[in-house]
Order: sequence, then structure tokens, then C-alpha cells
Amino acid sequence: MCCPGVEIVIDLTLWLYVWIGLAVVLLPVQLVITAPYGRHSVSGWGPMINNTSAWIAMELVALVGFWGASLHARQPLSPVAWVAACLWSVHYVNRALIYPLRTRTRGKRMPVVVMIFAMLFNTVNSLVNGTYTGADLLQGGDAGLLGSRSLFGLLLFVTGWIINLQADNTLLGLRQADEQGYSLPSGGLFERISCPNFFGEIVEWCGFAVFCWNLPALAFAIWTAANLVPRALAHHRWYLQEFPHYPTTRKAIFPYLL
Repeated sequence: MCCPGVEIVIDLTLWLYVWIGLAVVLLPVQLVITAPYGRHSVSGWGPMINNTSAWIAMELVALVGFWGASLHARQPLSPVAWVAACLWSVHYVNRALIYPLRTRTRGKRMPVVVMIFAMLFNTVNSLVNGTYTGADLLQGGDAGLLGSRSLFGLLLFVTGWIINLQADNTLLGLRQADEQGYSLPSGGLFERISCPNFFGEIVEWCGFAVFCWNLPALAFAIWTAANLVPRALAHHRWYLQEFPHYPTTRKAIFPYLL
């Protein structure tokens, strides 16, 4: 009889490859169709919901789903698994609870369909990553937390998290409480790229994938890039259209590259 961890790998491996393939297939679609929320909001996408409420709902799913799946294994988490769970939680506590309440988006709304798709996406990723974490299917290096791969993954994650947080702080600081428009961000990585917040998030989840060294974490990193690169390109085009003197030396998301 297989151990529970081996059974999980057998059950989910093929499905996860299909999930990764779906991210690749949808990438060109997202290059053409930009999700209609935030600065890209347009009418015609059905019922709308308060922007802050939508953010909390769709991001909180990822936090609850991950811990629910992790604890469902009913076995003690290893030190490596605990660190992985803490990394996930640090990101999603900020995304689900702190960030939405800091945004000054009074009166802004999001299509309900966008919120639902985001909730489904976060549900899938949180459940598979939580399941593997709870079953201790993490290959962070032969020496556990002190392995070179584990330490490199941690460094990548923390670096991306700091970049993401600093970029968010810059963007949040541009808008006063009574303003609804957009201003031109500057300073830090904004001098090199239009979307350092997205760049930081991609670096975060690449670091998570290196730390965990399993298929669900890799799938999430690929999906993150597939979602955020097209949106960053759309943001970049928007900046060029809205600000006549926007610095042409800035790239969209990867410094000096794209």
C-alpha cells in the first residue's frame, strides 16, 4: 500500500500538468483581453460589487483554503512545511486583510464575474499547495531549512515580498482620501518598470516554488506570471496613453527586458 504522500502525487500530478497547460493556453487570450477592473474597468460585464469587498472575498479564499487543506492531513507539519505555510500566510494576510483596507477606492466597483473567477483560481491553487504542504511533500533541499536550495528560495521570496510591498506603498501614497484618479508613480523600481508590484509578486512565487520544489508551487508561479505579465503590459500601454511625458525608457515588468 502506498503512503498518503505517494497517493497524493499519483492523484494530482497529471491534473497539475493540465492546470499548467491551461495557464499557457490562456496567456495569449490575456494578452488580448484585459480583466475589466481597476484602471481597465469597463461596463458590460454584468453585476458589479464594491471593490474592497471583492478583494477581501477573493483573496481570503486563498488563505482559508491553504490552511484547511494543510490541516486536513491531520499530521504534524515539519519545520520546512511550517515555513512554507508562514510564507503563504504572510502574503495572503496582507493581500486579503491589510491591503484592501488601505486602498482609497471609495465608490469603485468590480464585476462580480471577475471576483468569482479570481475566487475559483485562488481556491484551486490554495487547495493543491495546502494539500502538498500538509502531506509534507516539500523538497526544499537535502538539509531541510539549511539546504542551499531552501535558503535561495527564501531569499527570492523575501526579496519579491519587499519589492511588492514597497511598490504597493508607493501606489497607495499617490492617491488622497478624496481622490479617484491616477497619478504617475516614481522612485525605486518605478524608474525602471511600470509595474514593480507585479514584478515583486512573480519573484515571490518563484521563490516559493524553489523553496517547496514541488509541482503545485511551480504551477502557481507559472500562473502568476501568466496572469501578471499581460496585465503589466496593459498597464504600461495605459501609462503611455494617459501621460504624454511618460518615460519611454521604462519597461513594463522586467527591468531592461520587457
